[in-house]
Amino acid sequence: MTELNWRPSASRDMLLLRADFLKKIRDFFCERNVSEVETPILSQAAVTDIQLKSLRTRITGQSIDAYLQTSPEYPMKRLLAAHQLDIYQICKAFRDDEVSRFHNPEFTIIEWYRLGFDHHALMDEVEELLTLLLAHKLGETAERITYSQAFQRTLHVDPLQAPLSALHTIAIERLGANSSSLGTERDTVLDLLMGALVGPTLGNRRITFVHSYPASQAALARLLPTDTRFAARFEAYFCGVELCNGFHELSDPKEQAARFEQDLVERRRYGLHEPPLDARMLNALQAGLPDTAGVAVGLDRILMLAAGKEHISEVLNFAIDNA
Repeated sequence: MTELNWRPSASRDMLLLRADFLKKIRDFFCERNVSEVETPILSQAAVTDIQLKSLRTRITGQSIDAYLQTSPEYPMKRLLAAHQLDIYQICKAFRDDEVSRFHNPEFTIIEWYRLGFDHHALMDEVEELLTLLLAHKLGETAERITYSQAFQRTLHVDPLQAPLSALHTIAIERLGANSSSLGTERDTVLDLLMGALVGPTLGNRRITFVHSYPASQAALARLLPTDTRFAARFEAYFCGVELCNGFHELSDPKEQAARFEQDLVERRRYGLHEPPLDARMLNALQAGLPDTAGVAVGLDRILMLAAGKEHISEVLNFAIDNA
């Protein structure tokens, strides 16, 4: 028999810290009367977002192609439409991404939805949970800045109004990017700059919320009624690490279907796999999604920051190279 390392990559202390965090998270939601739910990890549909890559499998007995969830968002929205309850879930999610310091193909998400909340109210609650879990690491209270302010503060450029050529110049000079590989899509360049230059500067000694993303990056968020150039979307950063992605949820089924279709056009353009649309989720929106805000938070990254670990494998019992 080939000798393979059978031992977990996380220490005994990390196992106990994760257990403690799970208890604290469940107590947090119990105190707020938010109900824990379970939804399928395996689905016949998948996300269309071109930034997300789903893992696929085949159920041979039923001749069905299936996808491991990138998050539980779609089935949780079906529950919201049916039962109109505040709900949360702690579950595994899967993405066909690179394995890196902050990425493992299988990871743990805390996702929840709050009726009657907008994205600002949900930021308040996310701050409460992160403060509970990271209190000993925080030196100051949280701050909130817009997406545009984050770019202006770090790169001294307005991400919506700067010429694409100016954004290219920053990527070339600061990151050594190849001009021919940057392409002509503004959001592609903005995503590169946000991930490599802006995000790592955020959350020094305090949680930084970035909100009001460009409308072109709305995903499943509604647009701001006061300025439709921006979306009711936010992310939270601490020590330069992105911890969550939240929305004041889009409830218009026609608009959501149009966004999905546009995603598929983009996937076709880039030669990416085109998954089947989640028609059941769209039908749930058609039936009526209550006014709600939702967020997905990465538990493993919080554990990394809380324990001062440098690599996600140090907080997972079995990372992919040892699974």
